[in-house]
Amino acid sequence: MLIRARAPLRLGFAGGGTDVVPFCDLFGGAVLNATIDLYAYCTIEPAPDDKIHFVAADVGETAVYDLSASVPVDGVLALHSGVYNRVVAQFNDGKPLAVTLTTSTDAPPGSGLGSSSTLVVVMVQAFSEFLSLPLGEYDTASLAWQIERCDLGLSGGRQDQYAAAFGGFNFMEFSGDERTIVNPLRIHRNTVYELEASLVICNTGMPRDSDAIIHAQSSNVKQGNEESLAATHKLKQEAVLMKEALLRGQIRRFAEVLEQGWLSKKKTAREVTNENLERIYQSAMAGGAYSGKVSGAGGGGFMMFVVDPVRRPDVFRLLRCQQVQPMAVQFTDQGAIAWRQR
Repeated sequence: MLIRARAPLRLGFAGGGTDVVPFCDLFGGAVLNATIDLYAYCTIEPAPDDKIHFVAADVGETAVYDLSASVPVDGVLALHSGVYNRVVAQFNDGKPLAVTLTTSTDAPPGSGLGSSSTLVVVMVQAFSEFLSLPLGEYDTASLAWQIERCDLGLSGGRQDQYAAAFGGFNFMEFSGDERTIVNPLRIHRNTVYELEASLVICNTGMPRDSDAIIHAQSSNVKQGNEESLAATHKLKQEAVLMKEALLRGQIRRFAEVLEQGWLSKKKTAREVTNENLERIYQSAMAGGAYSGKVSGAGGGGFMMFVVDPVRRPDVFRLLRCQQVQPMAVQFTDQGAIAWRQR
């Protein structure tokens, strides 16, 4: 018997950064995101040699450990180790599990699509099925967040885990004491179709250090940097405005708020943008895009653009001239799932 699981990646439309400590603890955060048809995958099966095997099939990395209740978290597959250690300690009475844990994702690390957090969510979901644990969406997302932020000490916000666990279009609210409320949005199907027809995403191919950007943003909040704080408050307000635009089916208004969000985002930390990102952005604008921004912390990874659907081929053509590969996306309304394969 083996377990398979998948969880969707997400596009961050508005409010990204307001879900990061200390801003969300001090002022409350608000984010609007949506999951897309790119996924993280996980397979769990009993190991034949009474050892622990971790495999990241998409990047060609493996790790093998002797059977133990706790494995090192400073190796190449720290996320795998972190999930294994927490699951064994919290849900298996400290008894080690001889398993082969294999993962892959449809987007590379540092994509800005929440790939790392989604990978943790899908592993938690797979273990939940493997051990028949009664974990709901909030439980799965909270546990994944604790593994990343507390157990492994990785920087980041809270939106990615909840997006992967719940799926769909969600308006999320964050406050102190790790409190999160996920509000699914009932968007008219025609609005979803129009947004899919209007969106272009592309991988900039540029590596990014999200930890450095998040650290800079957090430091600016702690130090009371007025420009950065004002910009982050504006990001929070823009999440509310974008929610209203989507619920009313106003794609052009959605594009306007996306543009405002990009301008605000760039004021939270100087590392958010760079010359290459601005060049790609200007190429899309020249092709007829209404607006655009990075998805995630910034500095690289994926960018997204909203464009008149009849002009989308022009945007594709000019983006290809910048040596990036544009693509369309479809939204998914299902979050993390797992199933048994006999």
